[in-house]
Amino acid sequence: MNKKNLFILVVVFIISAACGVGMLPSRDPWYAKHYFIMQDFERETYKHLTPEGRTQFQTLFWEARQPVAKEQFDTRIAYIERVYKTENRSQPWNTDRARVYLLNGPPASIDYRQNTDWATTVQQTTGATGAQNVNDRTNEDIQANTAEVWVYPYEKYFVYYVFTFSPPNTWRLNPATYQNNQYVQALENLNKDLTFGIVNEDAYKVKLEALPHK
Repeated sequence: MNKKNLFILVVVFIISAACGVGMLPSRDPWYAKHYFIMQDFERETYKHLTPEGRTQFQTLFWEARQPVAKEQFDTRIAYIERVYKTENRSQPWNTDRARVYLLNGPPASIDYRQNTDWATTVQQTTGATGAQNVNDRTNEDIQANTAEVWVYPYEKYFVYYVFTFSPPNTWRLNPATYQNNQYVQALENLNKDLTFGIVNEDAYKVKLEALPHK
C-alpha cells in the first residue's frame, strides 16, 4: 500500500470513528440515543452486561453526572427529535447534524453557502445568429447544492462544521471538516466533558463492575 492510499484510509477511519453516524446499534434504543455522550469504558462495559445489568447501568449512568447534565440532554434530544426527524425517523439522533448538536449544543452562528459548481448540460441550437451553445440548468436542484456551515468558538479559534445536502433529505458532514480543522475533535471532547462529565469516575467504575455481566 502506497503512502497516498494509506493516508486516505487513515482519514476515512478517523472520520468514521468520530462520527459513528449510521453505525449505531438499532436493537437497543437507549444505547443508541446515549452512544455519542458515553465514554469509551462505558460503551465497553454496557456491551458485556446482562439485560438486568443494562437496566441498572442506565440508572447509574445519570447518577454519576450532575442533574443539569440530564436536563441538557433531554432538552437537546427534544430539539433533535423535532428538527431532524425527516432525516431519520426511527433514530433522529443518528444523523450528522444531530450528533454535533448533541455534543456541542447550538452553534454560535449558521451560514449558508451556495455551490456554483453546477453540473450542466451543453446543448447546441441553431438560430438567426447561427449555432449557439446553451447551458441547460433546468433540472438543477438548488437545495441539493447548498452547504450549511455551523460555527463554534474554541479558545481563540473558530471551528467550522460544513454539512452538504444529499438527496432526498439528508445532510452529510463534509469530510473536509476534519481534514482542515485540527480542533474539531478537541472541541467535541471538551464539550462532552463539560456538559456530560462524570463527577467521580473511580467510584462510578466500582459500581459498574458490580453489575451482572454476561
